[in-house]
Amino acid sequence: MKLISRSSAAKALSLAAVSALVLSGCAAAPEEAPTAEPVDFLACAVSDEGNWNDKSFNEAVYTGLLQAETELGVQVNALESATPEDFEPNLQASVDAGCDIIIGVGFALGDAITKISAANPDLNFALVDSGSESTNVKPLLFETAEAAFLAGYAAADLSTTKTIGTYGGLPFPSVTDFMTGYYYGAMKWGEDNGQEVTVLGWDPMSPDTGSFMGGFAPNSPESLAIAKTQITGGADVVLPVGGNQFTAVQSAIDELNPDAAMLGVDVDIAAQNPDLAKYILTSIEKRMAVATFDVIKSLVDGGAFNATPYIGTLANKGVAISAFTDFSSKVSSGLAGKLAELEAGIIDGSIKPKG
Repeated sequence: MKLISRSSAAKALSLAAVSALVLSGCAAAPEEAPTAEPVDFLACAVSDEGNWNDKSFNEAVYTGLLQAETELGVQVNALESATPEDFEPNLQASVDAGCDIIIGVGFALGDAITKISAANPDLNFALVDSGSESTNVKPLLFETAEAAFLAGYAAADLSTTKTIGTYGGLPFPSVTDFMTGYYYGAMKWGEDNGQEVTVLGWDPMSPDTGSFMGGFAPNSPESLAIAKTQITGGADVVLPVGGNQFTAVQSAIDELNPDAAMLGVDVDIAAQNPDLAKYILTSIEKRMAVATFDVIKSLVDGGAFNATPYIGTLANKGVAISAFTDFSSKVSSGLAGKLAELEAGIIDGSIKPKG
């Protein structure tokens, strides 16, 4: 396991503060972020398989942790998990360190965090993207289908073939919710414009036919193969939902259709990876930095811990789509207004992003 404590975290603080502002939708970063007086509070997190600099899922939580360190004055300990075998030891190490909150990053930690939290009923835990049967674990959940609906609508708008694709790591709800929202958003574009849109890789009515890599290894051969198959099948926009698959999709695009595009997930991939910006139409953001900071702040401010799920939505800015950046001149001129209309419909309940 790898421990990242307050001293080493401070080295990355300026970058993390900027990232946190991007993720929370702020317009600009201050010249120098104010640092709060230290408080007696230790906030801890255990990563999913990978590291805190994955420019995706783990890094978003780490950004929220560092934001809490800067703005709230808490101490932080962040443990990286190289493999799933590290989950339990890292969680136990966090318990032994006396953490006031222990955040597990991702549904893959579900079994481990349920076991460790049940053995430590007086401690507070949170789990990103999954629930737990333990009463001292707060789920941090995200209605990603809401933002994915907007992204699917935009993908269908951009597509010249009116065939778009998507695939996932494994058929977990936190994966398929992206794909389902994307599918119904594309169908909505077809309905609004009187054109047939085809989505390769996922049909919510026939989930057994979905395309999945069988895991979440970054830029895996399976990812590349599926991306190539979908582009060969006519898809000119592809949404991979499996962590960092963006170099694999880039390779497929470069080889088969340089005019194709892809979508990011979890964070603003174009902002995190400028070299990929010319390939990224938009990203479907789960603002995990915001959720991480908020759950820590509530405890630092004296609030009582509760296991009521935090649910990120379009309404509370817990999910969103990123700016089009390099594609702003390629989408229809009226798309932004239409997306705002659709967002309002999702928020008021008149539009159902999961069909």
